[in-house]
Parts: sequence; structure tokens; C-alpha cells
Amino acid sequence: MKEQAENTFQYNEELSKPVEQFLLYLKSERQLSVHTQSNYRRQLYVIIKHAMELEISCWSNVDPSVVRMFVSRSKRDGLSTSSIALRLSALRSFFNWMVKQGDLTANPVTGVSNPKQARHLPKNIEIDDINQLMNIDRNDVLSIRDRTMLELMYGSGLRLSELIGLDCKVLNLIDFEIRVLGKGSKERKLPLGGESVKWLKQWLAVRPLLSPENDALFISKLGKRISHRNVQKRFEQWGIKQGLRIHINPHKLRHSFATHMLESSGDLRAVQELLGHADLSTTQIYTHLDFAHLAEVYDSAHPRSKRGKI
Repeated sequence: MKEQAENTFQYNEELSKPVEQFLLYLKSERQLSVHTQSNYRRQLYVIIKHAMELEISCWSNVDPSVVRMFVSRSKRDGLSTSSIALRLSALRSFFNWMVKQGDLTANPVTGVSNPKQARHLPKNIEIDDINQLMNIDRNDVLSIRDRTMLELMYGSGLRLSELIGLDCKVLNLIDFEIRVLGKGSKERKLPLGGESVKWLKQWLAVRPLLSPENDALFISKLGKRISHRNVQKRFEQWGIKQGLRIHINPHKLRHSFATHMLESSGDLRAVQELLGHADLSTTQIYTHLDFAHLAEVYDSAHPRSKRGKI
């Protein structure tokens, strides 16, 4: 896609140069993840393609009616409603940036609504199935690593990217705490459950056997930081090995953490803080909670907390 973007830039600089400047802004000032930057690039260059087909030569010629034509062409291409919403979100952010830069007087996406779609939350994993999944009796180094990752994903509600990005230095096993770098490079402190601490200690004891190349907490058998795909594959395999009838993936564990915490505590604000949600449309009405309160809610509500009992 990067090669396609560069080719587009060569013959349509008027459209692609502002996009490249915007992408640089996302990288240097917003410090968004590489994955998010890649998504924005892909969506915006598809929009450039549509603009060229409509013989639009510069962004100032785009108005709400043109944006609706972009949506129509995306539907014609078979894009799902969620993917169209993502494309509009990227375009909306890009135009907001252009307005701030003084290149546009108004954002033409503002008056265009996202296509309606049914909201489907992933089915959470029942607690009995969680216990069955965690009942891994093998003690080889990779099994210990995987058990630890499963405990930490479900025990603290981490995003997959947060799990992958953990370094050993962020652990405070004495105080049952961990520092996590979330979206937008925002750090938050989370409580660790007793089961997580128990398995983190076991994993740290055998981790040197894989000859780590750096301080990454979770590493592959080659000693490198473990990849997203490796974690997804291993979780899926353990779901099958443990005889579960549901597909196991990292996001389902995070969703199950949120569901079980909310069911037990009823404290939506605390769960929002623990999850690290930063989207203003869903979190701006909540006040900031101190760590002591989060830890208290966690201790009383999470099925696998058992803090201080290892």
C-alpha cells in the first residue's frame, strides 16, 4: 500500500501531499501506533482514488455531497458498514487537521453521518470456561509463558498491543502493580491479581532459558519480542487443547474481563479506567479515579484476584 501511495503522489501531488503531511503529524505529534497510521494511510489513499475518478483535483473542492459520493462508491465496492465508518473517521480526522492548519474553512464530513450498523459485542467467556482454559498442567517454558499471558490478558484486561509492548521493568510484583502503555502513548497503572503475579514469577524464572535479546517481558522461542500473530495463534491453540467449544482470542479475554468486573462490581467508572478507554465520546463524563480505588474494586470483583494469597 505504501508503494501505491507513493505512485499516487507522483501524479496527484495536490491531493496526496497534504495526506502525507497529515500522516507525519499522526506519527510525530499524535504518536499513534504504526498499525493506526497504516489504517489511516490505506483509507485516505482509497479516498484519493475516488476523488480522482470524480475529477476532483484538490481537497477544497470536497463538500458534503462529494463525501456522500465517497460513501456510495465504498458501498458499491462491497465495503461493510463498519469499514465505511472507519473510512469516514479517517477522512473526518484529516479534514479537522486541515481546518486547524488553515487550509480549509470547514470540515465537509461534519454533516455526513456514519452508516447505521448493528453493534455486536464479542461474546464473553464464561467463568467456568476461563477456569478450564487456565488449567494448563504442562510445565515447559512455552506453556508457562502462554499461561502467564492468558492470566495477564484476562486478569488485567489488556489490549493485545499492550501485552506485546510490556517490558520486564514495568512490573512491581511486590505491590501487585503493572505500568501499561496504552493508546496515544498514555501510561496507566493497573492492579495485578494473585494468579497473574504467581505465574509472572514462574515465567520470569524460566524466561532466561530462551536467551532474551532485550527487556521484552514476553518473548518467542527465538528470544525476540513475541508478535501479535504468535499470541493470537497460541491462544487459539490453547482453546482447542483445553476442549473449549468457543474460539479464544485476545480481545475476547479483554471483553470477558470487562464483563465479569462490571457484573461483580457495578462500577462502570472503575472499569472504564481499568480498560484505559480514552475516546472522549464515551469517557468525558467520568471523573478520574485514584489507583487505590481501582485496586479496591479489582480486589473485590475480579474472579482471579486472590491478591496476597500466593
